[in-house]
Amino acid sequence: MRDVQFNHLTRFLGACIDPPNICIVTEYCPRGSLQDILENDSINLDWMFRNSLINDIVKGMCFLHRSIIGCHGNLKSSNCVVDSRFVLKITDYGLASFRCTCDTDDVYALYAKKLWTAPELLRMGRPPPQGTQKGDVYSFGIILQEIALRNGAFYIQGMDLSPKEIVQKVRNGQRPYFRPTADTSCHSEELGILMERCWAEDPLERPDFNQIKIYICKFNKEGTTSILDNLLSRMEQYANNLEKLVEERTQAYLEEKRKAENLLYQILPHSVAEQLKRGETVQAEAFDSVTIYFSDIVGFTSMSAESTPMQVVTLLNDLYTCFDAIIDNFDVYKVETIGDAYMVVSGLPVRNGKLHAREIARMSLALLDTVKTFRIRHRPNTQLRLRIGIHTGPVCAGVVGLKMPRYCLFGDTVNTASRMESNGEALKIHISSATKEVLDEFVCFQLELRGDIEMKKI
Repeated sequence: MRDVQFNHLTRFLGACIDPPNICIVTEYCPRGSLQDILENDSINLDWMFRNSLINDIVKGMCFLHRSIIGCHGNLKSSNCVVDSRFVLKITDYGLASFRCTCDTDDVYALYAKKLWTAPELLRMGRPPPQGTQKGDVYSFGIILQEIALRNGAFYIQGMDLSPKEIVQKVRNGQRPYFRPTADTSCHSEELGILMERCWAEDPLERPDFNQIKIYICKFNKEGTTSILDNLLSRMEQYANNLEKLVEERTQAYLEEKRKAENLLYQILPHSVAEQLKRGETVQAEAFDSVTIYFSDIVGFTSMSAESTPMQVVTLLNDLYTCFDAIIDNFDVYKVETIGDAYMVVSGLPVRNGKLHAREIARMSLALLDTVKTFRIRHRPNTQLRLRIGIHTGPVCAGVVGLKMPRYCLFGDTVNTASRMESNGEALKIHISSATKEVLDEFVCFQLELRGDIEMKKI
């Protein structure tokens, strides 16, 4: 049963086989059964819709008769269900061993279930529970009349018979054979002929579902079924295009989000950026010991006066792009660049013990080594003279601003580091005594005492 899967058959999912609670689980179709739809006068069924329902039944039965199941055995309008897209699917097929006559049913209900049963099966004492293919064709003929007239199963014009009386008359087989009314004023003559062929007394005179399919295609000249199929196809295509458009827009949104996040990570420390993304308020924090780096270019003002604005911007962009690539190799955070000034810190926002002094010192040596070989595009013979200053001490740090938030450092340590840079010498690294004390613990740096230097009061 699980292997039998088709668009016009409900999918079998599983079963409980413990008596007396025997039940099956199948695909759910929210529109209800065909019988429910036909009996609901508020639903307007034009012939395009009706032909679509008929066509769905034929397709489902063609597949079922070719499958390992072979027959339905209980085909009726209540066993044809409609899904959310108004596609009809056949249910309650197979599992013949689960079927048995329930003695608790009243007589009316017992005979009402047999209105779709072929006469040769009614005459059997124990008809095969799996039914027969010709019996399924007879049942389909009764369903055709239901769809065409919408007056219930086995409607007979001018007569009010109980289900028991109808079943007995069909079983007796007296001529003329007792059959429902085929009213050509309510449907086409071709459909009436098809009904009569399907409920023929002799099973051999009934067509199989492949022949029914061909016959329906012939008399359905207007192509109403194909129009509905085309409509459904267009709806599916529209849905697919909509899904594709949504996917493309989602990918574009995710790409823009990624770019925005990358930009956020470039202007703020990663941990701070994550807090802002989560909508959290970033609290200012005090750090007992960090090391701050400042550098600028000696003679930059006079060099700028002798260069065009574009040449100045190109110089700084080339230099600091090179610096940005180098500092990625160290545990540092670039705070900002202002003109030719370059500011880096280590030890925040993630504390790293006393390693901040070593990281800044190693980074300074790498930058100084790089600047010695750096070539200015518009002045290739000019040597850039970088001046570096470093100081270690406590700072406060936090995010300042809303439109262009910046992660800023505050405290005398920042001012002292700036003074170390402004009073340093070109192509040398000027460090404070506080930084020296920390670096001495690593025993891997060569330091030279510069002597007393008069500095501007902070």
